[in-house]
Amino acid sequence: MPQPTVSQTSARTPRHYHLIGIGGTAMASLAGLLRSAGHRVTGSDENVYEPMATQLRGLGIDYAEGYSPANLDVNPEIVVVGNAISRGNPELEAVLERRLHYTAAAVVIKDEFLRGKHVLAVAGTHGKTTTTSLLAWILESAGLNPSFLIGGIAENFGTSFRLTDSEFFAIESDEYDTAYFDKGPKMWHYLPVTAIVNNIEFDHADIYRDDIAYNFAFSRFINLVPRNGALVAGWDSPLVRELAPASHAPIESFGYGDDSAGANGHPRWTARDVSFGEEGTRFTVLHDGEEWGEVRTPLTGAFNVRNCLAVIAAAESVGADREGVLEGLRTFASVKRRMEVRGEVRGVTVIDDFAHHPTAVRETIDAVRQRYPGRPIVAVFEPRSYTAQRREFQEAYRLSFAGADRVVLAGLFHPERYTAETAMNPHELVDAWRAEGKTADFIPEPDDIVARLTPEFKGGEVVLVMSNGGFGGIHGKLLEALGS
Repeated sequence: MPQPTVSQTSARTPRHYHLIGIGGTAMASLAGLLRSAGHRVTGSDENVYEPMATQLRGLGIDYAEGYSPANLDVNPEIVVVGNAISRGNPELEAVLERRLHYTAAAVVIKDEFLRGKHVLAVAGTHGKTTTTSLLAWILESAGLNPSFLIGGIAENFGTSFRLTDSEFFAIESDEYDTAYFDKGPKMWHYLPVTAIVNNIEFDHADIYRDDIAYNFAFSRFINLVPRNGALVAGWDSPLVRELAPASHAPIESFGYGDDSAGANGHPRWTARDVSFGEEGTRFTVLHDGEEWGEVRTPLTGAFNVRNCLAVIAAAESVGADREGVLEGLRTFASVKRRMEVRGEVRGVTVIDDFAHHPTAVRETIDAVRQRYPGRPIVAVFEPRSYTAQRREFQEAYRLSFAGADRVVLAGLFHPERYTAETAMNPHELVDAWRAEGKTADFIPEPDDIVARLTPEFKGGEVVLVMSNGGFGGIHGKLLEALGS
């Protein structure tokens, strides 16, 4: 794995940080940043999934398997409690009993790395990881050498983080809660100067009691941007259009298509003459109606056109070189687990994607259809997130799979957390799809999905596997079964 650029200066005395829950994407990335800054890093976790396990090993960061008070015998100066860690965790209980100094990851990120920087913070319900990775790469291509922290492996860099001496820091700004002792969203800690808000659509039903609370998280985030910063706002999102005018910073709005112009001069950034294909996407960018440039990118889908417009607007707001930005868009290598082609065997292409919200599922299927026109799409979905498993989203999921030719629904990740009234009903969903004439099945276990699907393939199918978890390694199992 390529080693991230390490800052040659550190304003702080090296300290010993111990991260409880180090295997999570954000925590593993923070571990790397801290190591790059010269700090000692230890940690613990129960299950460290790829690609973070490889990243931690490559950095030489040791962590304990499982949670135990004994893991604290290394005598850390500061314990960072991951936001997935709750009371009752034996290691956390020992932290409290021993009265150790503990804090949250977002607070460490703010205090150690963001203060005094020009922070480009990427928020929104969908597309944060891809947009932040793309933003970091175009800033790099424009010669600005940014630091970054991303919720996935940016393939151009081979890592999810980097620490440099640049004034610019690009960070994925998540609306999920900060820690068990701080239920505000992580993005409130990130000191945005240039803020991208791609879209807003209710999510994380386990954290937010309703859409009012969810929308408030974004309105406060927008309120954090200083007057000499910029708000890059996705104008195709009704809620962003509603909240953005409260910004004290100038608004650089963006929208898809040459017919998206609305009132009050918004959106300012638009795309015209959009063309999709297997090699990616081409389109013309307009700013306030004037042609800005011709974009070629390997990314596919309308949502990725919006992502490109967002990063172009953000890059322009900091004076990035235009030719460098265009070169970054052309050479972007995407993010692991975002429409990532895991392999092709016997003419069957297997794609891994992190999509789990109904809108993300629909747009990902549409993007695959645009990239592979005429090929049958087999959508395999694991309802793993809290949103995905809740009954109130069931109808939205029914509609989300309209673009797939074949649907396989896996079992709920933790069905015991729900009742018949609160849980998605897979049988009802499958019956609804079949009533529409779609081939659909409920197959709870990954191994059984592989056994069922593999004999059906004739060649030419695109298998789109969507889950925000490991899904039992189904991608590799599908490819292995096809190969045998």
